[in-house]
Amino acid sequence: MRVLVVGGGGREHALCWLLARSATVWCAPGNAGTAQLGRNIPASPDDHAAILRAVREFNIDLTIVGPEGPLALGLVDTLSRAGHAAFGPTASAARIEASKAWAKEVMTRAGVPTAASRTFTSLEQALPHLTQHREPVVVKASGLAAGKGAVVCESRAAARQAATEMFDGKFGDAGREVVIEEFLEGEELSVLALTDGERIVILPPAQDHKRLLDGDTGPNTGGMGAYSPVSLVTDALLNEVQRTILEPTLRQMARDGAPYRGLLYAGLMISPEGQPSVIEFNCRFGDPETQVILPLLDDTLVQDLWAIGSGEAWRPTHAVRRPKGAAVTTVLASRGYPDAPVKGVPISLPQLLPPDALMFHAGTTLDPGGTLRTSGGRVLCATGLGPDIASARAASQALAEAVDFEGKVFRRDIAWREAARARAS
Repeated sequence: MRVLVVGGGGREHALCWLLARSATVWCAPGNAGTAQLGRNIPASPDDHAAILRAVREFNIDLTIVGPEGPLALGLVDTLSRAGHAAFGPTASAARIEASKAWAKEVMTRAGVPTAASRTFTSLEQALPHLTQHREPVVVKASGLAAGKGAVVCESRAAARQAATEMFDGKFGDAGREVVIEEFLEGEELSVLALTDGERIVILPPAQDHKRLLDGDTGPNTGGMGAYSPVSLVTDALLNEVQRTILEPTLRQMARDGAPYRGLLYAGLMISPEGQPSVIEFNCRFGDPETQVILPLLDDTLVQDLWAIGSGEAWRPTHAVRRPKGAAVTTVLASRGYPDAPVKGVPISLPQLLPPDALMFHAGTTLDPGGTLRTSGGRVLCATGLGPDIASARAASQALAEAVDFEGKVFRRDIAWREAARARAS
């Protein structure tokens, strides 16, 4: 099979890494890591004409769209109309991520558990509401903000500032609508599910770490690390997530004229009593969750992606994919991330990777002289593997320490909750 992966981050490198075992891979635009697995194509993910030309030129069988941006802009629609198989939701279905306001409406109509919220289209509307809101309060830019548009505010004053910045254009068009919602107590969980709109296969759940610094401090980012499996996950919890969240959402989207095919990501809060509620939905593979989930799967994932993307009959053999071992990834970021990352810094990588580690490139490029350099905020993902979280965590941290570039920023406490649970037991 000939597969094109659209995107250029760590998620896309991880997808190429898995797919290259059984397929010939192209990536657009890719990065220095994907170039080692297949061929990079210098095409922007948002340039539908360029992507379509590449699909035709290289006789691509299946295109997998990684980032949310091109999904929201209808790249899958464009490819499908031209008769090409593409994995990912249509633009109408991608609104489940592209508009948090619309996603809230879908969940309300479907009876899906989620935080109580209200949506506002002007600061003048939002401020009176905030004066009465219980603290803490969550303020979200409704549109796409690269994973940085949700702000947990400890006080109403902080919430007013966050809302003001969003309406003033901090996140561009993403802040034209602002969702203000109650703060949910508990532990976050990422549940990623393959679906053809009816059938569902849940991949190994993971836990992301959004804050920049150790101890869950510092600004929100696109994700500074993740791990899988997560010990709080039980079969009963996954059954409840499927029954009360995934299935009702898919049914409601179909009723609303936006049937969903692809990968549906449910960002959940698990209450102290073990009840799941939706924080947000994403319309694609998570980043950096993909970098820990895919190494725990076998090569048959490509068959699922093909069946869903091509519209062929999909007959999954298991409702839940069980992980094989454990994985932890640590994101190495540039100085200044997430607001103003420094680019162009030379990177030194270990010459040989240990057998229990993988290095996924995110924001890297090779200059004409062959020097590897930073080209984005999140630069590399050091993924450690092992029979359990403790060993995978040690391997991830060792690899992160072995990378050298000026201004390197990374957390040394990824999977800290698992370590705490292990100590408590």
